Parts: sequence; C-alpha cells; structure tokens
Amino acid sequence: MIIDPTFIPFILIGGGIIFLFIFFHYVPFFLWLSAKVSGVDISLVQLFLMRIRNVPPHIIVPAMIEAHKAGLSNITRDELEAHYMAGGHVERVVHALVSASKANIELTFQMATGIDLAGRDVFEAVQMSVNPKVIDTPAVTAVAKDGIQLITKARVTVRANIRQLVGGAGEDTILARVGEGIVSSIGSSENHKSVLENPDSISKLVLRKGLDAGTAFEILSIDIADIDIGRNIGAALQIDQANADKNIAQAKAEERRAMAVALEQEMKAKAEEARANVIRAEAEVPKAMAEAFRSGNLGIMDYYRMKNIQADTDMRSSIAQPESASGNIEIK
Repeated sequence: MIIDPTFIPFILIGGGIIFLFIFFHYVPFFLWLSAKVSGVDISLVQLFLMRIRNVPPHIIVPAMIEAHKAGLSNITRDELEAHYMAGGHVERVVHALVSASKANIELTFQMATGIDLAGRDVFEAVQMSVNPKVIDTPAVTAVAKDGIQLITKARVTVRANIRQLVGGAGEDTILARVGEGIVSSIGSSENHKSVLENPDSISKLVLRKGLDAGTAFEILSIDIADIDIGRNIGAALQIDQANADKNIAQAKAEERRAMAVALEQEMKAKAEEARANVIRAEAEVPKAMAEAFRSGNLGIMDYYRMKNIQADTDMRSSIAQPESASGNIEIK
C-alpha cells in the first residue's frame, strides 16, 4: 500500500497530538507546574505513578496545595493517596482540617479520616462545631399530676462533638432523650399551671440529666418554644372508670336478678310438687275412710261429726279471709 506524500504531514501531526494527549494524561505537566509554583514538593515521576495506581492527581495535588497554603505541613502525599484508595473523600477531609485549624479546633488527620471513613461528613461536623445547629423537636405530649395534658415543642441547640463522632449516637437519639426528659419533667409537676408559669423549669431539669452522653453532639441549650393545653386526661379517666364501675354494678345486679328468678322458679317447682303430694294424699282419704267403714273402725255418726267439724272450720276460714278487690270473699 503506497501512502500519498501529501498525507504524511497530517499523519505526523495526528500522531503527535495523540502522543501529547497520552503523555499529558499519564504525566500531568501543568498540574506539576501548579504544585511547584505553590511550593508543594512533588515530582513528575510521582504523578505518573499515581496514574499507574489509579489515583487521580487532580484530586491529590489540589488537596496538597490547599493544605500547604493553610499551613498544614504534616499531611503527606502518601496519606492522601491511602485515604483515597480506602474509599474516603480527600477534598472533604482537607477542607475540614483547614476549617478546624482556622477555628482552633483540635482535629488530627487520623481523626478526620476515621470520621470520614465511618460515613459521617467531617466537614459538616467542623462547621457545626463552629456554628451550632438548632433542632426542632416534634410535639411532645405529657400529662401533669392534675390530669391536664400539655403539648410542648422545644428547640435544642447542639454542636458537634468531634471526639465522639465515631460511634456516637445521632440526632434521633438527642430528640428521643429530650422528649423523654420533657415528659418526665411535666409528669412530676403538681399541676399544669406551674409548668405554664415557669416553662424554663423543664429545660433546666432536662439539661441536668446529661442527655448528650454517648452522642456525637453537645447540647448547649434547650428552649421551650411553645406549650399548648390539651385534653383533661384525669377527668376522662375518671369518667371511664365510673362507666366501668357502672357496667360492673349492672352486671352484678343482673346476676343477682337472674339468681332470684332461678330461686323463684325453684320454689314454685317445690310448691307444685308439695301440692301434688297433698292432692295424692287427699285422694287416699276416701279409700282410708271406706276401709275404716268396712273394718268397723268408723261409724256413721263419727263421719257426720267429722263433716260438721270440717264445715265449721271452712266457715271460720272464710270469715277470716280478707276481701278481694271486687268485694267478694276469696275462699281457698
């Protein structure tokens, strides 16, 4: 294949462009020049080796320049590379170290990288140490001893505790503990009026409990933003108790009525049984009298005398019987 001589310059230019692109990709000359101008000691070989190790020089070199300009001379290139390869955020760590240095906050490189690798934003933590954060609690409902419900909202001012960021509890724990302290403070109050008169007593009691222990924050203040009066829980509980007592009494009364009805039915059954026994006994009387007549134990005059006595007894009973509603004498 014969190449036209007119294309040779273009081929050389294209090859040169490709070569320069590859060269400046693996040997970032201008980045090295920027580092030298800024006073950072780094060589082209080191930049080339960064490319070989898949560490982007455009992240490491600016971080080294920022640290050098801020006076953080104890940060080395190897430490930055190691943190990047461990999955950390080099720029965020350097920003945090510079901010902490300017704010006179004690923060070492090892501590900053540990916080970053733990998943927390170390730069945000430093900013929160300089500029405390205000957390609004949700509405906390509590009941005083007089049974009145109070709905409280508080504002918690916290700042980051750098030393406890790794392994320390977060904002949710702070809110939970503050809510628990508010409920305890209101619940120990004799009445709701004392809470409304002195809302600062809640914040003082909550602060004395040391709610920030074991958390990544330090509580600076707890301010009661709003207190609203809710339901009269004590009265509602008394009403519910009264209704429960009434239902229990009704149930017991119904039980006694059922027992009385059952006893009445039982007595009626016994009376019917006794009446049946009397009827059966009366049915035996004529037989006994007939037997007495046949055997000669009872004479006719004895029989008439007995009938007279029975008639006299019935008359006396009818005279002693009270009159009925219709005016007739009830004869049994």
